[in-house]
Amino acid sequence: MKKEIIDMHLSVFLFGFAGLFGKLINAPPTIIVLGRVAFASLFLYIVALYSKENLRVERGERKFMPILGFLLAVHWSAFFYSIQLSTVAIGLLTYSTCPVFTIILESLFLKEKLKPVNFLLAFTAFFGVYLIVPHFELSDKITQGVIWGILSGLTFSFLTIINGKYAKRYSSLTLALYQDSFAIIFLLPLLLISKFEISLTDLLYLFLLGTIFTGIAHALFIRSLREIQAHKANIIANLEPVYGILLSFLLLHEIPSLRTVMGGTIILIVSFYVTWSSAKFK
Repeated sequence: MKKEIIDMHLSVFLFGFAGLFGKLINAPPTIIVLGRVAFASLFLYIVALYSKENLRVERGERKFMPILGFLLAVHWSAFFYSIQLSTVAIGLLTYSTCPVFTIILESLFLKEKLKPVNFLLAFTAFFGVYLIVPHFELSDKITQGVIWGILSGLTFSFLTIINGKYAKRYSSLTLALYQDSFAIIFLLPLLLISKFEISLTDLLYLFLLGTIFTGIAHALFIRSLREIQAHKANIIANLEPVYGILLSFLLLHEIPSLRTVMGGTIILIVSFYVTWSSAKFK
């Protein structure tokens, strides 16, 4: 079990690096995501061939794979928009509202009873978001970053719910490969309308983001799930913003404001509690 726990923490630690590339790569967020999913798809396909993974999806369910790819493209694009407009910390913390959205959406779409405590949790989480925003003005970049971060969390909650439906029948590797591949299809047209220049350094960063900090991180995460229960994995995954903020402080010298620390702490506490309580009662 120790090896699997190490793999899990290492994968989440590697995922924590992803936000830094929003600051390091000089390109629009959609182009960053395109490079990320392209290199990740190639890496995951090689892993699938090496492990002889069965990548077949039932015909009746193939139509949902493009939806997953679209949601992934929007999720990651919104995430990097948030970081480029504000800071790594704000992007990660506002994205961490995902578990709160998930419990609300599950009650709406899966017809699960929404308990009064969930309203309190949602209010508390968004109070944390309120603390992060110094002045709620749409022209303010911090406010814009928070809005994009919340959109990132919302789209990821949709992705989580739909993935949950198929995770029982297909491996995470299969689902990830299909999602990354369809995300490429949705993002490719943007190459024709986006004005940008990619340097060799940016290409290297995209390669590292797609392979090490997405592909390898995902492979480690999947391997650890063989021995670690999914709810425990989700609790560990909540450490991603903590790792990411520490890394942005050490490598980018970004120092979160006191309001960001206070609001972020509230969001993370709610996120941890929602994940833990969901696992406990399921």
